[in-house]
Amino acid sequence: MKFPKWLFYLIQFTWALPQNLAGGLGYLACRGKWPQERFRQGFVTYIEKSGFGGVSLGCFIFMNPGNGAVYTHDTRIHEFGHCVQSLLLGALYWPVVAIPSFLWCNLPPLVRWRKNNSVSYYSLYCESWANNWGCRWAREEFLEPALRSDKKR
Repeated sequence: MKFPKWLFYLIQFTWALPQNLAGGLGYLACRGKWPQERFRQGFVTYIEKSGFGGVSLGCFIFMNPGNGAVYTHDTRIHEFGHCVQSLLLGALYWPVVAIPSFLWCNLPPLVRWRKNNSVSYYSLYCESWANNWGCRWAREEFLEPALRSDKKR
């Protein structure tokens, strides 16, 4: 989707200020310690830490690059989808996306339930939404077949 960069940042740093403030502080704290780059309108910090996958705080993405090139490519797209959710939801991002996503990812009973029932992490509404919007707004497709929108369901 075509969206003026200036408008993207204006909305991120007004309507979606809470998560961008937290993400911006994290981004600055990681400067010089971890590699950083731009991905579309997002600012990506690569944190190599065991057990860490990724998180988005506004237009700031923090992710682990240590799981291979396909994972890194796909995670950037997915996390950018969360950046776009932040753009739409503003401060509502926390209760609508961030908290459910955090619990879905980290709460041991939910992790066990997903594993025991072969349920994809991306089946939660906010995660599949991030996948869809990440692909649409980044104008890229996932490399991992299980995440691709063109797969038969």
